[in-house]
Amino acid sequence: MAITASSDAIDSSPSSTSLSGLDGVNLFLAGMQSGFGPFVAVLLADEKWTLQNIGFVLSVSGLAGLLSQLPGGELLDASRSKRFLVALGGIMVAVSALVIALWPSLPVVFAALVLQAMTGGFLGPAIAAISLGLVGHSALAERL
Repeated sequence: MAITASSDAIDSSPSSTSLSGLDGVNLFLAGMQSGFGPFVAVLLADEKWTLQNIGFVLSVSGLAGLLSQLPGGELLDASRSKRFLVALGGIMVAVSALVIALWPSLPVVFAALVLQAMTGGFLGPAIAAISLGLVGHSALAERL
């Protein structure tokens, strides 16, 4: 049995709108993720936190981000909607920043930083998965 392409087959090249949208989301998320640590350090220093407490919560946040890599990848593999996970991750980062700004107490900041760090376990891989879905294996290296 031979498989033939039909005339109504979906075009395999992604639209420039899709690629530009993905670029925008990627830039926005990278800015949020990379600016989070300095934002927290300055905010907590302004709130008269000790350097030890600031270092403690930032260290625990980094450890949580590291430990979230494997479960984040599993979550990403199990999810059918990578876009939903990217949106959820963006919301988690935004909520974490808002909570830290409004309630800068040790337990709240600790929990918010761990929540924010956990998004790193699936945000980057989710962007890569969406890119792979848009451009395919052969163009992924150029796209990334």
